Amino acid sequence: MAAEGGKRWSLSGSGGSGDGSEGVLSRVSQSAVVYKGKKVASDAAYMTKRLLKSTGKAAWIAGTTFLILVVPLIIEMDREQQLNDLELQQASLLGTPTPAAPQK
Repeated sequence: MAAEGGKRWSLSGSGGSGDGSEGVLSRVSQSAVVYKGKKVASDAAYMTKRLLKSTGKAAWIAGTTFLILVVPLIIEMDREQQLNDLELQQASLLGTPTPAAPQK
């Protein structure tokens, strides 16, 4: 039972009274607030994508620099420590006095 003579609400603008008026949904989706909201969301997504891309590049540069410069240094320091430990062990086995730590 449709109400006769009453105004019918339409979300899509089609159907209804047939007077050519737009529906509520199409009027809201074409408003300036919705347009600005979509633009801000689009700009935020674009900037986030650019930020993630540049962060990835920076992480790659930092990682490869670390591998090329720092890892060989760590390996060499470990070898030096092992050599010092071996010399200290040999000196204690042979009975020679252990070298004194350098004084500053």
